[in-house]
Amino acid sequence: MNILKILVVDDEPGIRSGVSRILTRFTVDYPFMDEQIGFEVLEADSGEAGLAIIEREPVDVVLLDNKLPGIQGIDLLKLIKEKQPDTLVTMITSHASLDVAIKATSIGAHDFVPKPFTPQELKSSIENITKHLFLKRMTSKLQKEGKQIRFQFLQVLSHELKAPLNAVEGYLQMITNRQFGSSIEDYQEITQRAAERLKGMRNLIMDLLDLTRFETGKTPSVPQQVDIRALATAAVDLHKPYAIQKDVDIHLHTDCEVCLYGVPDELEIIFNNLISNAVKYNKKGGRVDITICCDGRAVTMEFKDTGIGIPEDARKNLFTEFFRIKTAETKGIQGSGLGLSIVKKIVDIYKGSIEVESTPGEGSTFTLTLPLPAAVKD
Repeated sequence: MNILKILVVDDEPGIRSGVSRILTRFTVDYPFMDEQIGFEVLEADSGEAGLAIIEREPVDVVLLDNKLPGIQGIDLLKLIKEKQPDTLVTMITSHASLDVAIKATSIGAHDFVPKPFTPQELKSSIENITKHLFLKRMTSKLQKEGKQIRFQFLQVLSHELKAPLNAVEGYLQMITNRQFGSSIEDYQEITQRAAERLKGMRNLIMDLLDLTRFETGKTPSVPQQVDIRALATAAVDLHKPYAIQKDVDIHLHTDCEVCLYGVPDELEIIFNNLISNAVKYNKKGGRVDITICCDGRAVTMEFKDTGIGIPEDARKNLFTEFFRIKTAETKGIQGSGLGLSIVKKIVDIYKGSIEVESTPGEGSTFTLTLPLPAAVKD
């Protein structure tokens, strides 16, 4: 049996002993797990005591009260994410508020549960946390093991992420309980955040489906002559609402009419991923320039943005599955880490090339070259 170490930081002895009593003999078991997972519970009656444990040994999960003597829960959360960034933190407090929940989530809290709570509510939260940790650790294995573990991971992840994210469940519970009032306006920010989480999950599922399709070699439709300029124009139009929201201008430059023999859905994925990234990682008032040209031998597509740029040490892993750049600028930006790896697979299918130039703080340029004519399949 695998054991997860859970640290309870709460100044109420009854809460600490209650969590220990509930979880001591509790186990989690899913069909896709090789063995059951049990729990070892550590207790701390203050933020300082909790911090001492964190500095002394690795902890998998922290159940953290916000109102503590001495250092407050929010401040301890920041320190935990600095010292043990892979530790999942759930805020568990009777002083739950929208401001605390939003602030804790933005800092890195995985979930929040208001108290008092029933044993079943605690077990349900721990089950969700355990599932999340299991999937996260399978992601790490992808870097070390072969296709079998990757296939298992994709099966589990694509299935499990069809359920709403834990955070969405928390927001919905707030609305159900009328926690912040009876007017719909009182919940506008909550519903917006829930919609963003669901959108991110839907995008991840679509990326997973694309990735598995390319790995299995299944083509969604018959190759045909594709009007690249028309495809690019449609992709730009699709992303304009998002660009307007981000205050980013998109400009398409093309002086040639060219058709590329290929699968429209695959070529559309290229444009959608690169335009979306150029907008997503841009700055307020920024710009995206898409330039398409051809010389009779190849089509060259350049996607240039004025965004935050890519650190040099991150570029070698840029097209690796599930790789995401972790900097202060990318914190809070949702993404699956699959988009660019899928783009690279498509480019390889078309026997093309993709290059990246970037200056942190100034922007990035992705240049794709696809040869003409390019048959998708021999």
